[in-house]
Amino acid sequence: MSVFRMATKNVLIVYAHQSSGSFNAAAKDAAVEVLKAQDCTVEVSDLYAMKFKAAATAEDITGEVKNADHFRYAEETKLAWEEGKLCDDITEEQRKLTQADLIIFQFPMYWFTVPAIMKGWIDRVLTLGYAYSHEKRYSQGIFKDKKAMLSFTTGSQESMFSANGINGDMNVTLWPLQNGILHYCGFQVLAPQIFWAPSHVPSEERSTMLEGWRTRLQDVLKEKPLSFTPMDCFDREKGFQLKPEVHEKHASKEYGLTVGIHLGKALPPNNQMKAGV
Repeated sequence: MSVFRMATKNVLIVYAHQSSGSFNAAAKDAAVEVLKAQDCTVEVSDLYAMKFKAAATAEDITGEVKNADHFRYAEETKLAWEEGKLCDDITEEQRKLTQADLIIFQFPMYWFTVPAIMKGWIDRVLTLGYAYSHEKRYSQGIFKDKKAMLSFTTGSQESMFSANGINGDMNVTLWPLQNGILHYCGFQVLAPQIFWAPSHVPSEERSTMLEGWRTRLQDVLKEKPLSFTPMDCFDREKGFQLKPEVHEKHASKEYGLTVGIHLGKALPPNNQMKAGV
């Protein structure tokens, strides 16, 4: 009797925390352990340990740049990528990303976004040509066969990130990261794993959070992604505005299409936090 085995999945964890004793470290370690137990190949880019360079500069290119007088990072790194002239640390991270089926970004939320060192990874690794182009973005993006997700801790409690909370709706906070970076590059974006204010809860509750994460990781590769409006719903000739027929179809709906493309209506609840809504 023949036995069929699922192909091994490759997972890349891009991790940004300075302390091995942190909750983020525990969440990262849990992911490594659970995913390896499922025969996944797991690589971790520990950005602080790597002393990963955050600033996107001309030093990211080996040799001469095309226009030193007016250096434009996107255009210059596109040429360098095509010619194999990107610096070693970018090339190595692109290798990991190319091989990965799932990318997990593990970090503490700083000022409503990722830490600077992780933003530097995004700026420097997701280069024009390699990660996106004018023709290949959003639902037609280069990484449309890969999944990506954010896993992060907050300093504020969940109620503060509600529609009535002082920080504002977390769905709005997540839109630039999940739509403007991950979905822009074509990734199928899985619902975020949010650990609400772990530094302000008892250790038993932190343990419960980690157990919930471990449970989710058992089937995370089978999860359905969040919903985004497909690129073919927009008119390229009219500045990528929503096509009239799409607009008309949703005219009578209570909610907008997404957090960003809301049509002047109420935001669809949990659009950036739960799949299938």
